[in-house]
Amino acid sequence: METLNFKTNLRSSEAILAVTQPLNAIDHIDGWNVDSADPDRLLTVQTTDNRIARQVMQAVKQAGYEAELVEL
Repeated sequence: METLNFKTNLRSSEAILAVTQPLNAIDHIDGWNVDSADPDRLLTVQTTDNRIARQVMQAVKQAGYEAELVEL
């Protein structure tokens, strides 16, 4: 299991709801979470394939938001 982390601008429950369907549609995502208490609104993705980072960023962008891969 791999963990990918993304800095986002998902600041509300409506924003998180907007990215839910696109993220859930990506193969190889076993789960994801947005830490709304973190100043970077950290999106954490559990995956079996760490090559999906671009797909995650594209899915968030298509929903009208931004995600940037970060190393923790």
